[in-house]
Amino acid sequence: MTGRTDQIGFSQRVRLEWFEQTANLVLAGNDKAVVNTALQELLKDKVSIGGQAERGNREKIITILLKTWLTVPSELQALRDEGLDLLKSVPQSDHVAIHWGMVTAAYPFWSGVATQTGRLLRLQGSAAAAHVQRRVREQYGERETVSRAARRVLRSFLDWGVLQETGSKGIYTSGPTLPVEDPRLIAWLTEAALHARANRSAPLRDLLDSPSFFPFRIKPIQADSLGAASPRLDIFRHGLDEDLVMLRKEDL
Repeated sequence: MTGRTDQIGFSQRVRLEWFEQTANLVLAGNDKAVVNTALQELLKDKVSIGGQAERGNREKIITILLKTWLTVPSELQALRDEGLDLLKSVPQSDHVAIHWGMVTAAYPFWSGVATQTGRLLRLQGSAAAAHVQRRVREQYGERETVSRAARRVLRSFLDWGVLQETGSKGIYTSGPTLPVEDPRLIAWLTEAALHARANRSAPLRDLLDSPSFFPFRIKPIQADSLGAASPRLDIFRHGLDEDLVMLRKEDL
């Protein structure tokens, strides 16, 4: 892994509604100062109550929210802009997928935790937090910061409703699977997933069936339709029946 894909970055428990609020503030045309002030107000009685630390949990959460929907890296600006357009045009039920995709692109660590969680859910119908953390440490390094960040991502999954508690402590099952059928949204999610991969390319089938998308049931899409729905993707036929999807170089 290189660049953003080997960084943790996402180390807090962040609720879905906070991402929605941030995106709405950006959609309203507010600048960073206004968005930051609004988020401080939103979180003041929810996180680090009474805390004045310069880099307390509230500040770290706001950094994550801003880097997802406002101060994104240049390579993610086109993805972010289309994500905002999608939030305006698709049903509310699809918003989870949009926030999931944008966090995946901005913080590949989120996708790394989701991949390990999704694999365990497929294998045995449940995922133990300890097993997810062990697998994530194998990928990102045997550090306590990795375990702690993975725990907080898992807590975020619970807050988002894509994981559910079981009767056993630290054992989770999947929440209700959410259908994704809009071709434009599927193409956008494909692009988001590629940004979380170091080589920026993957077989289409692997992307849409990735365990990192475990909360969703993504409708199969033809490669031609995918290419037509996104100008930032290149499609190549690989072998007899496999389509390789790649981010266009000018969009990196």
